[in-house]
Amino acid sequence: MTRVSDYLVRDNSAEHRFELVVDGEVGALATYRARDGVVNILHTETAPRMRGRGLAGELARQTLDQIRERGDRVIPSCPFFAKWIGEHPEYQDLVVTR
Repeated sequence: MTRVSDYLVRDNSAEHRFELVVDGEVGALATYRARDGVVNILHTETAPRMRGRGLAGELARQTLDQIRERGDRVIPSCPFFAKWIGEHPEYQDLVVTR
């Protein structure tokens, strides 16, 4: 059985979205706008047949890890990302206050 952490998230900058790929297809994605070192996460969705597997949470974790590695900050406009960050205080330092 594949663990969630075995999935990798890629930044598809041409489409302005982070994608979690499962068996060759996008299982979850987060759309964004980026400007001046700030990534505004706009929307998150999981493919209907892949829901309930924790993919969105793994997408959030890896997306935020990539943003941190680049030295960028985040605006969690997406309600899912805002809630997820609220439940994971180790990512609070990435959030840009408005």
